[in-house]
Amino acid sequence: MPVDGKAHLRIARPSRDLAAAERFWAGGLGLSVLHRHEAAPDAPPGEDHSLLMLGWPDAGWHLELVVSAGGFVEPVPTVEDLLVVYVAGEVPQELVDRLEAHGGRRVAAHNPYWDKWGVTVEDPDGYRLVLSTREWSNA
Repeated sequence: MPVDGKAHLRIARPSRDLAAAERFWAGGLGLSVLHRHEAAPDAPPGEDHSLLMLGWPDAGWHLELVVSAGGFVEPVPTVEDLLVVYVAGEVPQELVDRLEAHGGRRVAAHNPYWDKWGVTVEDPDGYRLVLSTREWSNA
């Protein structure tokens, strides 16, 4: 199978707290929990991680968040680590309110382009979600 635009995409990153992440991404944004793995308390190194996969079931991508018990990896997002969702219209205020009620924090974008064309919300790990008013076009 060639690697092309039909290949499924996984965005993987560390998390401090999978429960808080699930509240934000599932309860706030509305992603579905696609898979969950809880590490056994006595799991050997290399198998001592818990993970949460979230996405929309019909999407060609999903988000994987991982907490590793031994050798914890601290999330270190930058202001340019963005996950952009193109809403193709006004961002509903009730969606922003729901994201904030589920652990998000609305922030000013580092790049003013995103303030002009959307709303930026930090997730509980400090990664940024941009809800863009624009419609995606690769032209």
